[in-house]
Amino acid sequence: MDFELTDDQKLLQEMVKDFSQKEIAPQIKTLEDHKEFPRDILTKLGEIGILGITVPSEYGGSKTDYLSFILALEEISKVSASVSVIVSVHCALFCHAILEFGSEEQKKKYLPKAAKGEIIGAFSLTEPGAGSDVINLKTKAVKQGDSYLLNGTKSWVTSGNDAEAAIIFTTAGVESDEKKLNAFIVEKNMPGYNCSKIEDKMGLHSSLTSEIALEDCRVPAENLLGEVGRGASIALSSLDGSRIGIAAQSVGLASRALQEAVRYAKQRDAFGKKISEFQAIQFMIADISTLIEASRLLAYKAADLKDKGKPFTKEAAMAKLFASEAANKIVYQALQIHGGYGYSKEFLIEQLYRDARVFSIYEGTSEIQRLVISRHLLRES
Repeated sequence: MDFELTDDQKLLQEMVKDFSQKEIAPQIKTLEDHKEFPRDILTKLGEIGILGITVPSEYGGSKTDYLSFILALEEISKVSASVSVIVSVHCALFCHAILEFGSEEQKKKYLPKAAKGEIIGAFSLTEPGAGSDVINLKTKAVKQGDSYLLNGTKSWVTSGNDAEAAIIFTTAGVESDEKKLNAFIVEKNMPGYNCSKIEDKMGLHSSLTSEIALEDCRVPAENLLGEVGRGASIALSSLDGSRIGIAAQSVGLASRALQEAVRYAKQRDAFGKKISEFQAIQFMIADISTLIEASRLLAYKAADLKDKGKPFTKEAAMAKLFASEAANKIVYQALQIHGGYGYSKEFLIEQLYRDARVFSIYEGTSEIQRLVISRHLLRES
């Protein structure tokens, strides 16, 4: 097995790292403190091709292998987990779903603008009473002439109030099978699409998360994504790839936590010497580094399988499960190394601690990942 990145992958990694340091880092604290959507940053990411990284050139994108996309997310997350998750949802969920399941007209209408950052995409499956239990969706879509009327409430929508378009899932209204879903491309300016709430979250403050109220939201029939009743397969296919992205975000944030912990340990004096000289601190740093490396390898393996066209659902779930839980252990230890100062907003580790908590929840909780993994293993045996 070759673990060496290609020259193109290294160049992309270096470009995104440089962009993150120069364009994201100077702004992100202000954006986080004021809970502002990073529109300017996203526009620039579109200009350098990152928002089109999962879109083929015939639709105006700069499609690369999936591992390159993962490398980009990892580098962005080292500076801002908020920007990273917006990019992940836009590329791995919104653009992916349209590319894989959309009509030619839908691809031509939405993908070029999405690739350039002229529009930002969202993805909305969850509802107040249906998270992992997607067959309990209550949002309805009723066919009326040449359009559908959507009614219901969608929750925890990343970029829901700021995205120009969203993939929204509803019941399919298929009497023979009530468990089937539909998927629609819904534009923000369509009548009846209303942001009813911005969540006041623990972390990821510049990634605004919304509740969306659909009140007789009229969506043209041509905006049905895929076939009637195919929504569940669209959601699952999209989430498989996106989970690798969450693993990469976890690796990026954890790497930054390690960097902050090492820097502090080499500066802080206690009992007449730097705390980095104490074995207890050295062991914590060693454990953190090992967890990061294991997480990175799981994420890269899942991305590599996807690139090769091989099954990767189980591996994506493993990467997401391990990396997200490792990130939470890592920020705990990194904050512990900071001592009391780690509890202060003056130090970055306090924000990293808050940001990391959601990694083991969104895009499928750790418990759901364990179900995915175990069911695949039981079928294979």
